[in-house]
Amino acid sequence: MTYAWDWLIFFKPSVTGEGLYGWMLVRGLGWTLLISLLSWLFALALGTVLGTMRTLTNRWLAWPALLYVHCFRNTPLLVQLFLWFFVVPELLPPAWGTAIKQLAPTTGQFLTVVLCLSLYTAAKVAELVRAGIEALPPGQRAAGAAMGLTQVDVYRYVLLPQAFRTIVPPLTSDFMNVFKNSAVALTIGLMELTGQSRQLSEFSAQSFEAFTAATLIYMAVTYGVVLVMRHVERRARIPGMLGTASG
Repeated sequence: MTYAWDWLIFFKPSVTGEGLYGWMLVRGLGWTLLISLLSWLFALALGTVLGTMRTLTNRWLAWPALLYVHCFRNTPLLVQLFLWFFVVPELLPPAWGTAIKQLAPTTGQFLTVVLCLSLYTAAKVAELVRAGIEALPPGQRAAGAAMGLTQVDVYRYVLLPQAFRTIVPPLTSDFMNVFKNSAVALTIGLMELTGQSRQLSEFSAQSFEAFTAATLIYMAVTYGVVLVMRHVERRARIPGMLGTASG
C-alpha cells in the first residue's frame, strides 16, 4: 500500500548527494529530450535522402538505399546499440578506437545512442518518404519536367513538399517511437529518464512512486508531441488530398 506522504520522496535529498530525488528525474528527462530531438533531426534528414534515392530509376542509388533500409529495419535496436558501443570501436583503426574509448563516459554513451537511434529511425523515415512520393499522381513528375525543371528541382519543389504533407501522421508516430526508444540508453549506462527512475527506485526503495512518475512524464511529453504535430498537420494539409487525416 502506498500513502500520500510517500510522494514526498521527490523532495528528499538523494543518498548519493546528487540533490533531490525529484531533480534526478528532471536530469533524466533532459537527457531523454536531447537524445530524442537530435536523433529525430538527423533521422529526418538522412531518411529524406534515402527515401528519395529509393524512388530513383538509377540502380546505383536505389539499391544502396534499399540495402540500408533492409539492414536497419530488420535488426533489433538493442543489438544495433551494442554493436556501435562495444564492437565498432574494436574494428576501427587503433588510433580511432583508442580516441573513442578515452572519451568521457557520458559523452561516449550519449554520442553512441544518438548515432544508433538516428540511423535506426532513418530507415523508417526513408520508407515513409518513399511511400509519400509514390502515392503522388505520376502526372506531378511529368508536369515538373514539362516546365523545364531538372530532376533535382522536381523533387525539391514538386514531389517532396507534397509527400511530406501526406506523411505527417506516421512521422508523428515515428517521433514518439524515438522518444520511447531512447530508454535503451540505460543499457549502456546513460542515465536518461528510465535510468534515473530505476536509480531512484533502488536508492529510495519506493518503486511505485518512481516508475509512476516516469510513466506520467512519458505520457505528458508524447501528448505534447501529438498536439504540436496536429497543429503542423492542419497548417500543411492540402484540401482534398488523401492521407492527411489524423489517426
